[in-house]
Amino acid sequence: MASIFTSLERTLAAGLAVLVAIIIVFGALGGGFPSGNWAWWTLLMKWLHVASGVMWIGLLWYLNFVQVPTVPKIEPVEHRAAITKFIAPNVLFWFRYGALSTVVTGLLVAWMSGYLLQALTFQKPYTVIGVGMWMALIMAYNVWFIIWPNQQRALGLVDADADTKAKSARMAMLTSRFNTMFSIGMLYCMVFAKSGSF
Repeated sequence: MASIFTSLERTLAAGLAVLVAIIIVFGALGGGFPSGNWAWWTLLMKWLHVASGVMWIGLLWYLNFVQVPTVPKIEPVEHRAAITKFIAPNVLFWFRYGALSTVVTGLLVAWMSGYLLQALTFQKPYTVIGVGMWMALIMAYNVWFIIWPNQQRALGLVDADADTKAKSARMAMLTSRFNTMFSIGMLYCMVFAKSGSF
């Protein structure tokens, strides 16, 4: 068993095996098998959307609740390079693609469920999910077009002078904090949309 958990790839493969087992068991109990049924594929896309969102918002909160407040406390300063040169670039990779995957799968869920345009134009009863979708789109834009370019300069992944690095680090942090603020309401809209009537 330990050999599974010492490898991320084997852990993920085991997780997928558990998922397949759950699908088979519930399918045998009358929950349906993956047989090309549109509702089943929509449900699978919702699962991918939630899994992607957990990756994205989990890393957003990790960055804002853990990494950003902790790095300035690391002494001596030279030890901070472990974060800035190794951990942060990897976190930002999964952060960016988690955001992209969340948005793409969310739009596909809305399209597969038949309410994409109604939600994006705030038509009832899709107003709340539409607000959440627009908030997520703004957040994803921030990730790709503000946070990531600024982080590349701040972390030294692209050439920049010291003043530009400092300004870029501040802009990335402020935009990340904006996304953290928005994530609270966005998550509410996503959950409330299932039980609300707006």
